Amino acid sequence: MTKSVTHLLSSIVSFSVISQIAKKIRIFPLMVLIFSTMPIWLVAETIAPQIVRAYTARVDLTIDRLPDENYETILRRAEATARAAAQRSFDQDILVTDASVIVSVQNYGAIAPVLALEVSRQQWRTRPDAQRWATYFKTARSLLMFDIVQPNQAAIAIPAPPQPANSVPVNEPAKAPSPANQPAKAPSPANQPAK
Repeated sequence: MTKSVTHLLSSIVSFSVISQIAKKIRIFPLMVLIFSTMPIWLVAETIAPQIVRAYTARVDLTIDRLPDENYETILRRAEATARAAAQRSFDQDILVTDASVIVSVQNYGAIAPVLALEVSRQQWRTRPDAQRWATYFKTARSLLMFDIVQPNQAAIAIPAPPQPANSVPVNEPAKAPSPANQPAKAPSPANQPAK
């Protein structure tokens, strides 16, 4: 049972007129959409601008060990370097919300990170102290060979001043020189046999 239905053309309006009206109906909404979105976008941008995108400033610094500098001194210098780098990061760019500073130390060719400073702008504003916000690396001392005595450090040891040969120690009584301790005298030329 199939039923065949034929569509009857409208007796009032011809098909060609309907197709022309349909094209105009499709074009009109398209033009309305195109010309109305630009002013709406412009108004939206003036009323509510885009959200500011903040970011983290990352700084990696390396400092060299100075001669005769111990590990505690180099830590203080690393803290001062990290503090200056964090302050400079916040001062240079107002969009920076966080600062991350890693300070490494170079000692006789060995390089190791000593501390990492990670702080937000608000934390830094309330307390700009590098020791408060820093993370110290425990193995840095051994990696930088501070536990090993360096050859130039062993040579720096100051020896005790030598005592003069003619001086007599205060606690001991004076002794007469014994003939066994005196050097042998060379024979005089008069006593030598003739050749």
